[in-house]
Amino acid sequence: MHSERFSVETDAHTTTVDVTDQVRDAIPDGASGVCTVYVQHTTAGVVVQEPESRLREDIATFVDDLVPDEGWQHDRIDDNADSHLRATLLGSDVSIPVDDGEPMLGTWQAVLLVECDGPRTRNVVVAVTGAN
Repeated sequence: MHSERFSVETDAHTTTVDVTDQVRDAIPDGASGVCTVYVQHTTAGVVVQEPESRLREDIATFVDDLVPDEGWQHDRIDDNADSHLRATLLGSDVSIPVDDGEPMLGTWQAVLLVECDGPRTRNVVVAVTGAN
């Protein structure tokens, strides 16, 4: 297995960041197998989706609208239960096939980090397993 980490700075409470280039850079030349992209936080998620700017704004609005901001038990601790719940819906990782060092993403697919409790610095792990 090969793994690398990179950091992402977010600039809003709920936003998306296209991390596809960083994922590509973390995959070794010639590698084939499966790439897992994992965010090491409980209030951010990772998705594969089209990176068009208006759709990225829609994703942020969508996750905000799905979960009310207030009324959660965890808010008694640090007032960010809504962020945890939004990230739970998104998931903390995605798996992508890799062939000859390239992620096998479709024409309109990109890897997006979805921030649910920013602005923050987020750590992302890219792990490639399989045949080389």
